[in-house]
Amino acid sequence: MFTNLRSLLTATLFVFGLAAGLRAEPVPPVPAPDWTLLDVEGNPVSFAQFKGKVVVVDFWATWCPPCIKEIPGYIALQEKHGKDGLVIVGISLDRKGAAVVKPFMAKHGVNYPMVIGDQDTVAAFGGFNAIPTTFLINRDGMIVDRKTGAEETAEYEKRILAVLK
Repeated sequence: MFTNLRSLLTATLFVFGLAAGLRAEPVPPVPAPDWTLLDVEGNPVSFAQFKGKVVVVDFWATWCPPCIKEIPGYIALQEKHGKDGLVIVGISLDRKGAAVVKPFMAKHGVNYPMVIGDQDTVAAFGGFNAIPTTFLINRDGMIVDRKTGAEETAEYEKRILAVLK
């Protein structure tokens, strides 16, 4: 019973969080958490692999319409700025994990790493109640921006470019 209640509460928080719309906030730089998660093939992917790069960490799920809306923009940003040191990393919060994320990636032509996260991963990033929630991490491994909700790619690209300089 408590598990069902907790699931209902979590779902409610996500829905209310999404209804609140976009909230972007530059944050005082704080160190990004160190993490190692499995990709859709079962291979470990670590934050340490991206040392010296600008990293966008996007928490999302296949059942989240605003999350799905942003993915084509992230594909374009990875294509356009990957050579300049940008890495997009999707952290899926899907309970079914790689079983649903891998076909989603193939269908949508995702060109950046997708890993499977959980509530411990959310907690490591300070906790949040809605997805998509996205963190922008500078080359020194510091979180410099956090946004909740979908945002037009061109607007988010401006903030990314300021960090890529």
